[in-house]
Amino acid sequence: MANRDVVITGIGLVSSLGEGGGAHWDKLSTAGATPVIDAERFSPYTVHPLPEIDWGLQIAKRGDQRQMETWQRLGTYTAGMALDDAGIKGNDDLSTTMDMVVAAGGGERDESVDAGVLDASNTRSDRGVLLNEKLTTELRPTLFLAQLSNLLAGNISIVHKVTGSSRTFMGEEGAGVSAIETAAARIRSGQSTHVLVGGAFQTEHCDMLLGYELAGYLHRGPWKPVWQRQGSEGGGVVTGSGGAFLVLESREHAEARGQKIYARLGPIVSGRARRRGKGGLEGGLTELLAKIELPQGDLLAISGASGAHAATAAEKAALDANPAIAARALSSLAGHMKEAQFPFAVALAALAVDKGAGYPAFEAGEKEFAGAPKNVLATAVGYHQFEGVALVSAPR
Repeated sequence: MANRDVVITGIGLVSSLGEGGGAHWDKLSTAGATPVIDAERFSPYTVHPLPEIDWGLQIAKRGDQRQMETWQRLGTYTAGMALDDAGIKGNDDLSTTMDMVVAAGGGERDESVDAGVLDASNTRSDRGVLLNEKLTTELRPTLFLAQLSNLLAGNISIVHKVTGSSRTFMGEEGAGVSAIETAAARIRSGQSTHVLVGGAFQTEHCDMLLGYELAGYLHRGPWKPVWQRQGSEGGGVVTGSGGAFLVLESREHAEARGQKIYARLGPIVSGRARRRGKGGLEGGLTELLAKIELPQGDLLAISGASGAHAATAAEKAALDANPAIAARALSSLAGHMKEAQFPFAVALAALAVDKGAGYPAFEAGEKEFAGAPKNVLATAVGYHQFEGVALVSAPR
C-alpha cells in the first residue's frame, strides 16, 4: 500500500484577529496579543466577531454572495484564500481534479420566522394548524436548502471550480478532525493528489449560541482566557466566528509544480473516549498522545481547547503531564470555532514550522517555548465529545 508524504501548500484563515495566514502570524507571534471580543450584543455571553470582510475579493458575483448565508460566504471566502495561497485558484487543470473535504454544521435559522411562530403560539391553542399555516406561508424552499450542511461544499465548487470528489462531515469539533484525517488518508493511499479541506463557523446568530447554551456550555460574565475559566459562572465556552481551509498535497505533486511547502502533516489520531468512569477523557487523551509517538525534546502545542470545564481540565492535565509540552490555547484569542477549530490549529502549527519560531504565550501561565520548532502538535478536544491530535513537522 502507498504511504505518500502529505504536505500543506495553502492556508486560508479568517477570524476576529484578521484575514490570512500572514495576518494571523503577525498578530499571534507578537507578545501580549489581545483578543477582539463583543460582550454587548449577546449579553451575558461574549463572542469573538468577524472582522469587516470584502466578500468580493473571493466571491466575485454578487448573486452568489446574496444566495449564501454568512457561514457559507465565510467558508467559500476562506477556501478561496487557501486556493490562492497554493497557486491553484484559476488553474482549471488543478481545480477540476481537486478533491474536497468539508466540515460543516447546519445553516442559520430564520429568526424572524421562529419568533413569529412562538408569538402566535401564545394566543392560539390549535398549534398543529398554526404550524401548517406557517409552513405554507412563511417558509421557503430556499430556506431549507440554505440549511443543508453540504451547501458549503457546493458553493465552493460553483465559485472556485473545485469539481473533484466532495465529502462533508457534521459533528462539531469531530467533523474538523475527521475532515483532516480523511483528506490526509486519501493522499497517503494514492486516492487523491491534492485536496481542499477545512470548515467555517459563524457564531453571531442567536440560534448558534442556543445550541451551546441548552446544555449550559457558554461562559457567562466577564471574559477570561481559556485556562482561567475553571470555576467561573456558566460552562466555559466563548465562541468565535472564523474559517480555516488548507490545501493538502502529496509531496510529489507539490514538488512537480514547484509549489512552496509550509509543513508536512504527520500522524493524525482520533478517538471518542468515555468521559465518565475510570480513566475518562484524560486517560483517552494520554492514549492518543502515546499513539502519535511524540518526538524527543521540547514541543509546542496549538490547543483547540474550547474552555468547557470538564473537557478543558482533562486536556490541560494530559498536556501538563508531559513537561516537554508548551501549550497555546487558540480559543483564548480567537474563540471556539466548532467545525473549524481543528483545521485552524493545524494551520497555526504549520505557520510556526514554516517560520521556524514558536508563539509566545497566548495567556498568562502558559509555558515558555524557545527555539525553532521542527514539530508542532495540534489538538481539538470536543466540548461534548470526540477528540483528535495531529503532528505537524518540517518538510525536510
